[in-house]
Amino acid sequence: MNIPNNFNGLPDGGTSNNTLVLLKAALDSSVSGIIVTDNALPDNPIIYCNKSFQDITGYRFEEIIGHNCRFLQGDDREQPERFQLKEAIAKGEHVNIEIRNYTKSGELFWNELFVSPIKNASGEVTHFIGVQHNVSRRKKAEEELRHERDMIERKVNERTKELKLSQEYLDSIVQTVRESLIVIEPDLKVQTVNEHFLRTFKVSRVETIDQELYKLGNGQWNIPRLKEMLEDILPTNNPVLDFEVEHNFPHIGKKLMLVNAFRVELEGQYKDRILLAIEDITERRAIEQRKDDFLSVASHELKTPLTTVKAYVQVMERMMHPESTPQFKSVVTKAGSELLRLNKLISELLDVSRLQAGRADIHRELFNLNAMVKDVAENLQTATLSHKIIISGNIKQPYNGDELQLRQVVSNLISNAIKYSPDAESVEIFLSQVSTFIKVSVTDHGLGISLNDKKKIFERFYRASNIQKHFPGMGIGLYVCEQIVKHHGGDLWVDTEEGKGSTFSFTLPLKSEGDY
Repeated sequence: MNIPNNFNGLPDGGTSNNTLVLLKAALDSSVSGIIVTDNALPDNPIIYCNKSFQDITGYRFEEIIGHNCRFLQGDDREQPERFQLKEAIAKGEHVNIEIRNYTKSGELFWNELFVSPIKNASGEVTHFIGVQHNVSRRKKAEEELRHERDMIERKVNERTKELKLSQEYLDSIVQTVRESLIVIEPDLKVQTVNEHFLRTFKVSRVETIDQELYKLGNGQWNIPRLKEMLEDILPTNNPVLDFEVEHNFPHIGKKLMLVNAFRVELEGQYKDRILLAIEDITERRAIEQRKDDFLSVASHELKTPLTTVKAYVQVMERMMHPESTPQFKSVVTKAGSELLRLNKLISELLDVSRLQAGRADIHRELFNLNAMVKDVAENLQTATLSHKIIISGNIKQPYNGDELQLRQVVSNLISNAIKYSPDAESVEIFLSQVSTFIKVSVTDHGLGISLNDKKKIFERFYRASNIQKHFPGMGIGLYVCEQIVKHHGGDLWVDTEEGKGSTFSFTLPLKSEGDY
């Protein structure tokens, strides 16, 4: 197996035997199939091939040397790439093609072929080097991808046809939805509305369809908040969910609306349309406000007589005769315990009232969060014999926040962990610093929370179904905790599985927004 001395452009006689041995060894170790042809001999025969070329083609060395490389195409001689290769060799140019080749056993393989001319000092092409890769797997994958794409296109076309055929059926559903629906075009002209919209806003179809949204009803829909949504937010192609818009309409008065908007980008006549779903929440919000007002007034009114009753019970405890009956002592003790529980419930109601009214001010100051958590845990540990509270981890720097409010959060989470894991023996608290946030996690091994309840667990007055059956409460503790954490710029969440316990975690930024 002789390699020409002028290989790679080296002058004749300028390559030592050691260099040639190393060069041949390098070529033989390549995973690419490599051949060298002699352009000075008739039909440009192959004068060298490496081991990988033999492995790819299945031919032995002696079956390859002397042949023109076209023998690999067998009878498949009408490939356009063959003529492309022939033309490049005739012109002494580089060429890169993908061509069908066949092994000695007749098996088809796709060959990615790179051919480069080798020239002597006079610029004459003396040899060609061919480097080939078996790309059959890639070609097969591309073919499967094309097939899959064709199948998907056919399915899309079929589905689009089905959608068009179902248009009347879908329209009938839209008309029965008890929510105002508007479909508008890219230029914000109304394409269609449902009957609920017409009834709610007391307009006719004639004065609505094909009219610009902002001009409906003498400009009554020219609402700044709505324009902000349609012109600034919606063009990002993200859906807009639960966007509140309040407006005073001339004929129906002030309305508070919850707007959801989606871009409809199906093929055909619905391309680039915008669907607006408008829910009138005016009455619902008014009911919620009346309920909040009642809670605020009731909790404040209850606080004063409760304080008086609590004072009387404390006087009774101090003045109790040492020889009082055990039953009497038990009644006084239980009265004090229930007064504490009632006081806690009223305090939580007051917290909710302040949060809803936006009066929950944060009084920030630096404090040791490790020490605060440890103090809360020790106080709760003295009150429970059923669980061991275990603290691990550490927060390396002080936190600038409202210690009293965050103490309430930690206390609530630990108390819940104890309360809702009656058969467990421990509650674990883990403190850590994650990037520029601190993280506190409280883990119990109790009832856990179902997936459906998990979505609503932080809502006001919501209680999980399995908890409501066995444990009394109002369902406001977690709501208060979440609001306190949010007001500190953090996040509170739960990882849970029904029957396997829960981990409530919250993060707090070590820097406020103005510090970045």
